[in-house]
Amino acid sequence: MASGIAHRLARCHFRVCLTEAPYPQAVSRGVAFCEAIYDGEKEVEGIAAKSVSSTAEVFEVWAEGKIPIMVDPEASIKDSLHPEVLIDAIMAKRNLGTKIGDAPLVIGMGPGFRVGRDVHVVVETNYSINLGKVILRGEAEKDTRIPIPIAGLTFIRVLHAPQEGLFSSQKNIGDGISSGEVVAFMGKQPVKAEVGGILRALVRNGLKVKKGTKLGEIDPLGSEEVCYTIRAKMRAIAGGVLEAILMRYNRG
Repeated sequence: MASGIAHRLARCHFRVCLTEAPYPQAVSRGVAFCEAIYDGEKEVEGIAAKSVSSTAEVFEVWAEGKIPIMVDPEASIKDSLHPEVLIDAIMAKRNLGTKIGDAPLVIGMGPGFRVGRDVHVVVETNYSINLGKVILRGEAEKDTRIPIPIAGLTFIRVLHAPQEGLFSSQKNIGDGISSGEVVAFMGKQPVKAEVGGILRALVRNGLKVKKGTKLGEIDPLGSEEVCYTIRAKMRAIAGGVLEAILMRYNRG
């Protein structure tokens, strides 16, 4: 989600800086800028993010026309960058410390934020009729935990960790998967696909994950192209963020 927002804003010539945890556990790695934390750079649909470690490097990367991303889970760089807009796209379903005074415009994504208390604006992230809506009063809808349906399939096409442990897989994003096939292992326990299709998303090999963690997604209809394309849901949410920013700063 954060990558979809960053991509939209960067294309609109906003100077975007991303902060991340030390070991990101993104599942949709084909369209996740956080992969730059591991690989140095990551390109998504023509926009590149580059790993940095200091404020000075942030400005250098902006000069290159790229998005700087740094390991900074507390987003402490805001104290030196003094951003006009701060967006909390952690999607923890609760506020982990974002304050309404962190920037002139603070935007919270999805549930866990209340307008006027935590943030100035909330953008709806639930896959409903209100997806992408700019909320100026109250909160977002409660998390349904229901995956986006593809060919009518929801939970059955998503892989979850059956236990805590080390994740390993010989599969790659974009691989074809058959129903019942072993996709990965949690320790020595196999994780099998319940439906066939394209492996659209998969966490990075070697990560230690908790029980119940989302490990991957299977698209029963898609081609390899869908693995590297920003989803329509994320584009709608990013549009809501852009609308919220323009509502504040483009008053004419």
